[in-house]
Amino acid sequence: MSESDDLKSELERLRAENAALKKTSSKGLSLKISEKGALSIYGMGRFPVTLYQEQWLKLLEMSDEIRAFIAANSDKLKTKASAAAASVEPPKA
Repeated sequence: MSESDDLKSELERLRAENAALKKTSSKGLSLKISEKGALSIYGMGRFPVTLYQEQWLKLLEMSDEIRAFIAANSDKLKTKASAAAASVEPPKA
């Protein structure tokens, strides 16, 4: 394969990857399999959330418990927006 063919195939691969990234869900989240075979979710924060298959399945099995815990403790839990606002506020004198 010539260098020109290599560049064309790389460009095609990058275009396909770019198109796939543009088709992320309406929530702005995307899924990817890591080099080590784990599932990474991008778009939740600065870094991806990465767990192996059995860890995701265990977490998904607990979804009702997690929702109930969040509901029961919503007054103590912060949202990302409220946590960011709190870190910007000047210290109280």
